This record gives sequence, C-alpha cells and structure tokens, in this order.
Amino acid sequence: MAPKGKRYEDMMKSFDREQLHAPVEAVVLVKSMATAKFDETIELAVRLGVDPRRADQIVRGSLSLPAGTGREVRVAVFAAGESAAAARAAGADVVGADDLIARIENEGFLDFDVAVATPDLMAQVGRLGRVLGPRGLMPNPRTGTVTTDVAKVVGDFRAGRVEYRTDRVGNVHVRVGKASFEPSKLLENVRAVLEEIQRAKPAAAKGRYIRSVTLTSTMGPGIRIDTNRIRITDEDMALSA
Repeated sequence: MAPKGKRYEDMMKSFDREQLHAPVEAVVLVKSMATAKFDETIELAVRLGVDPRRADQIVRGSLSLPAGTGREVRVAVFAAGESAAAARAAGADVVGADDLIARIENEGFLDFDVAVATPDLMAQVGRLGRVLGPRGLMPNPRTGTVTTDVAKVVGDFRAGRVEYRTDRVGNVHVRVGKASFEPSKLLENVRAVLEEIQRAKPAAAKGRYIRSVTLTSTMGPGIRIDTNRIRITDEDMALSA
C-alpha cells in the first residue's frame, strides 16, 4: 500500500475518525477536506448486511440523482434501425450493432461509462460478458439498461442517472456529486441514494441491513455517518441550504 502524503496525514489529524456524524455534518466536513487542485468526486459507501454470494441477496439497480453527478457520462448503445437513430438523437456517444460488438471484441474498445442495449441484440451482446461484466458495463434488465426506449435511458444517464450494485463483500459505492456542489445539492443526492438502497432491501436479508455509511472525496479521508440518523428530513435540507 502506497504511503499517504503529508496533506492527507494532516487532514487525518484534524478530526476524530471514529466520530459518527449526521448526514448534513458529513457533507460539510467532506467538502472542507476536498482541497485538491481538481474538482474531487464525492462518493457514498454503504456496507450492507447481505450475502452477495446468494443471488437473492444481491442489491442492484439504478436511480436518477436529483442534482446530477457533475460528470459527463459517455453512453454506448447496442441498437439498430430506428432505435439506433433515436439513441443518436438523444446524445449517445457511440451507437452500433454487430460493428460495435466487433470493435469491442477485436480492438478492445471500451471508451464509455455505460452500455445500453435493445432486447433483440442481447444474444449477440452476451458474447461480450467476459469483457463488459467485470467492468460493470454489461447491459442488464434489472438496471434498466436493456430497453426498447433507448432514447429515454440515454437521456436519463446524461442527466444524472447512476447504477449501483453490491460488491463481493456487500458494499455499495455510488458517486453523489462533486466537491464544487453546494451542500444542499450533495445532501439531496445522498438522501436519494440512501432511500433507494433501503427500498431495494432484499426480502432474504436478515438482521441489520445497513451496517455502516461513509462519505468521502477522491483524495480525502472517509467521514462516518451515524446509521441511526440516516433519514434526511426536509429540515435537514433547509439547514444545508
């Protein structure tokens, strides 16, 4: 593990790492520590009490962040005919069918952040599972990326839609904005993600569902959020404005 820089070490000494914060406090603190020379991404990490080795306990889906992500998302669409034309009109970065599949297979083309496909092409797209799957890029009906309405999905992702999925140890990581966002905008997105993850709780999950919540910036330390105070009220929103 690479040693941490002096800036990071100084930040670690400036607050109590074990202290649990209300979401609004965590947002203000994480912004204050995002002092890099670029606009750092703010990410929410949630540890869940699920066993992701069991199919009925995988937590997976997508949601539209009310304040957007602050990041330009590159969208690839596997479609042909009218659907391909609709995807291009909606602003997809790359659109194709057999040609796009061959480009990924033969040239290793992966210059996109999200992949969307029409149902009729999934048999061919399935060949790319070993390439797209490990990178989280495989279109999937559960996340809405296998659809006949490609124009809407492309528009949603460009406007701030994000996907989430438990990793192999039961954590979910979701981008919730940029350090340049106003606290109220970050808090809006944090609330949307927490509500979505709670809504997606698998019926098979037993015991405590949300084990820990941490907010962090690209170059900063993690700020722990009190799981007993994760319900963000309208009053909290007003305080952050």
